[in-house]
Amino acid sequence: MAAKSLYTAVAAVGIVAASGAAWWFQQKPQGPKDPSANAATAAQRGATGTPAAGGGAGRPPAVEVARVETLRITDDAQAVGSLRSRQSVMLRPEVSGRVTQINFRDADRVRRGQLLVQLDDQLPMAQVKQAEAEVSIARANHRRNQELVEEKFIAQRAVDESAANLQVAEAKLALARATLARLKIVAPFDGVAGIRSINVGDYLKDGADIVNIEDLDALYVDFRLPERFQTKVRPGQNALVDVDALPGRRYTALIQAIDPLVDANGRSVGVRGCIDNRHLQLRPGMFARITPVFGVREDARVIPEEAIVPQGGRQFVYKLVDGPDQDTRIAQRVEVKVGMRQPGKVEITQGLQAGDVVVTAGQQRIQKDGTPVRVLDVAGRGGPAVAGPAGGPAAAPPAALATEVVPNGSGNPCAVASGASGNRSAPAGRPLRGG
Repeated sequence: MAAKSLYTAVAAVGIVAASGAAWWFQQKPQGPKDPSANAATAAQRGATGTPAAGGGAGRPPAVEVARVETLRITDDAQAVGSLRSRQSVMLRPEVSGRVTQINFRDADRVRRGQLLVQLDDQLPMAQVKQAEAEVSIARANHRRNQELVEEKFIAQRAVDESAANLQVAEAKLALARATLARLKIVAPFDGVAGIRSINVGDYLKDGADIVNIEDLDALYVDFRLPERFQTKVRPGQNALVDVDALPGRRYTALIQAIDPLVDANGRSVGVRGCIDNRHLQLRPGMFARITPVFGVREDARVIPEEAIVPQGGRQFVYKLVDGPDQDTRIAQRVEVKVGMRQPGKVEITQGLQAGDVVVTAGQQRIQKDGTPVRVLDVAGRGGPAVAGPAGGPAAAPPAALATEVVPNGSGNPCAVASGASGNRSAPAGRPLRGG
């Protein structure tokens, strides 16, 4: 029992001694380091652009930059829609009858009033002749009664009855002629006939489909825009139309009408544009991608989107000005106002001028306003980002899309009362999108 207590006491003393030695070793003052090691550490820190230990100044931080460019940008939106004929009708007979004549071929151009289909009219024509004879007899009786009443051989009542009989006979004649006219199916407007679904000898009931007529000289493009655009879109504006069925071609539609009712389900407003289609390249029912153009700014100032530094609901950029030497620039924090946006680009409406140099990468290395920085020469970009004069030429625009150009004139089927001209060719290249 005594031996066990002795072992416990010795273990406790050993633990206390080890703890004291560890504490003393941690609190022991460090001796001076090798001067060569200090020099190597300072050189390494200087190479990375951070201050060395002891307060020495290192190289300025490196940043990537870009110039403020002036571009032609467009305030527009994106939508999808469908093409439809300006006028479209499915011809159907109002009365039943047998087809005796078909005076058109499939896909023929027809004129207003042209006889297209003739139904059997023998019986209605006989009814017309019968009604004409009845009118002739009623008119003669009425004339004779008028002569007799003047000589007071008959009463005035007989004259009134003959006048009524004449009116009834004339009404029967008008009814017979109207029934006969309904056996002639005529084109209601100028257009192109579709594919007929009847043949000579077919018996058609009233309301049966005969053929569709489409007015293709002008096509409507119907689409919808979010309600926030209702204050921008106006009749007479242009809209660029791309059709998936005709890749590489772009058409211009003239906005003609805006639906006054906003759809409560989708919170969108309906818009109708008109495309001059006298070349007959488009067809009703095609899917279309529409870019309505609300306005164009020729000399808008544009910078890369990554140059914007948002802070507290405000937008800032770091603009570079000349520094103490050729390789160093001074970063100045500038508040800007932004306008329209496009993927990768943003318009600056206030705060910068064309040709200014702004930081696009490395803003986190700038500790405060007025910090000296080095412009990084990014490999593969053809030299430093700030090389060249401020007003240097901009990059070449992308290849322009082929555009259907239709001559303007009094015959333009899409002319509107606002005095807007007809179709104009789309600008070269795809413009920047706003909104």
